[in-house]
Amino acid sequence: MKNLNLYKYTTVFFFLFCTNLFAEPHYLDFKFILNESNAGKQAQKYLKDKLENGMKEIQKREKNIIDEEKKIIQQKKVISADEYKKKVTDLRSKVSSLKDDRTKIFNEIGKQRAKAKNELLKNLNPIIQEYMKEKKIRMVLDKKSLLLADENLDITDDIIKILNKKLKSIKLN
Repeated sequence: MKNLNLYKYTTVFFFLFCTNLFAEPHYLDFKFILNESNAGKQAQKYLKDKLENGMKEIQKREKNIIDEEKKIIQQKKVISADEYKKKVTDLRSKVSSLKDDRTKIFNEIGKQRAKAKNELLKNLNPIIQEYMKEKKIRMVLDKKSLLLADENLDITDDIIKILNKKLKSIKLN
């Protein structure tokens, strides 16, 4: 009798242990969610437009500096040496300012991109946790960490649908 009870407990323990040990982890493609969710697409479009507008302004200023440089070179023999040095110094400061502004634009876009990613992740974590509870999933991995997995374990599309319902946009300003 004692052996039978011990056998039952051992079998139940082994079954529970093996079930937990071999639970199938599900996965999602976080990069795909960032790029293809409505909020992610909107944030990317905003950042792309901001970068393009900033670069157009930089290119316009760059063209003006090149034109000014050509003028100064043409005037070199006509104007005094002091005035030439003054114009060259002024031109160099404009070039330096242009480089600083370009760096500022890239840094600002980078910060906003990181902010958007963090905001999306902040909203995504509770959605994934709720989904895991609902579907009784014990583990979710990022697809980039996997070598090979069954397509049936991919929950990316389900998570995007839920995220699109709950998060319409991300504030970046």
